[in-house]
Amino acid sequence: MNLLKMKKIILILFIMIVPSWILAAPPTPWTQGAFQTQKYRNLFAEMGYSQSAIDAKLKEVFNDVFFGPNKVYFEVGDTMGYVSDIKNHDARTEGMSYGLMIAVQFGQKDIFDRLWRWSRKYMQHQSGPHEGYFAWSCKIDGTRNSDGAASDGELYFITALLFASNRWGNDTGIDYKAEAQRILRCTMPRELPVNPNAPTTGPFAQQGPQKSFLIDPETRLITFTPEGFGQRFTDPSYHIPAFYEVWARWADDGRSDFWLDCAARSRAYLHKVCHEVTGLNPDMSNYDGSPMPSWGNRRNGSSNFRYDSWRVPMNIALDYEWSCADGEWQRQYGEKIQNFFYSQGLNDFVDQYRVDGTLPSEDEILPAGGSGKALRHSIGLVATTAAASVMCSHDKSREFVDALWNAKHEPFADGYFDAYYDGLLRLFAFMHLSGNYRIIFPAAN
Repeated sequence: MNLLKMKKIILILFIMIVPSWILAAPPTPWTQGAFQTQKYRNLFAEMGYSQSAIDAKLKEVFNDVFFGPNKVYFEVGDTMGYVSDIKNHDARTEGMSYGLMIAVQFGQKDIFDRLWRWSRKYMQHQSGPHEGYFAWSCKIDGTRNSDGAASDGELYFITALLFASNRWGNDTGIDYKAEAQRILRCTMPRELPVNPNAPTTGPFAQQGPQKSFLIDPETRLITFTPEGFGQRFTDPSYHIPAFYEVWARWADDGRSDFWLDCAARSRAYLHKVCHEVTGLNPDMSNYDGSPMPSWGNRRNGSSNFRYDSWRVPMNIALDYEWSCADGEWQRQYGEKIQNFFYSQGLNDFVDQYRVDGTLPSEDEILPAGGSGKALRHSIGLVATTAAASVMCSHDKSREFVDALWNAKHEPFADGYFDAYYDGLLRLFAFMHLSGNYRIIFPAAN
């Protein structure tokens, strides 16, 4: 065998053995988002996965959530359906609004309409002091576990309804835009009746006349809850600035400039709340980005990176993909947080940390769904750290994408399995990385 032929054989073997992402050119950072370009990256394709394999994988992950043996979507009669947090035996505005967003992204009008009818009938307050808001948790028969709202539900409900209006119009049985506008109208600041049972001392004490608001009037940042103690602080994972840009474009509520300012302030807040070295963010924070103090019998775990916090890398990635208004910082953030998790071991990092990157003490660990306290390598966090790859130029980002592709959503050794939160985040990440989490422009566009 001559030397030239041997070199060709070696080169062919190298190409066959080495992962395709090693041979691929590094991604070019974006300078414009999809609001301007209407273009989306397919990182799986860039890494060498075939389009047929990508389509099959996306369908498989979608079916796992909506139709498979571990599904979290259930239909009720001929017209309604709900998404259930199986381990907690309830339906939450988080899951219901996620379901709506996924349904409109996939063009699944029947699923969307079923979820909206269930949400409106059982969750949304049609009158009274909470009018327009949604009870954050209901039993699966529709009985409310709490009348109070969690602000991220409203955030997704509004955006998903506006996308539904753009995709299907408003004359097919549900006036999606009118429903979105009603929520927006009801979530602006308004006076609440005095609660005679409210505490007068301690952290939950009422401080003068009470108002209800989704967006804090002073900081223009989203509240943790629109009423009571929760309106005094925020949750980093509720910050999706690009959603406000959707409202500014298509809500037609006369407040476009206000929503654009909310988007800008939300981006500035994320700079403050994400740790400058690790990129990790607390579960909750004050409006200035400082950690929440302990209160009552709660330990300082609310200042740690844990379940809600997982969503932040994916949310920032969405803002980068759609708007790119803060692209330079977002690219730095994406690589920073991937560098941290990579340093913990790509297949070993756990799902709760202090924001400085140290492990929480046992009394800071938040249990999940009655499973007891444990730190796990949760697929939900594998998913969101992989979604951050759309912002990154370093080679590690490709390893995160591969790790998600190959991860199996199955029970842990102790039997713990989360079909709901892990499953939904996994699906969102596959939508991001395949270029299928998109701004839905009006159908005529």
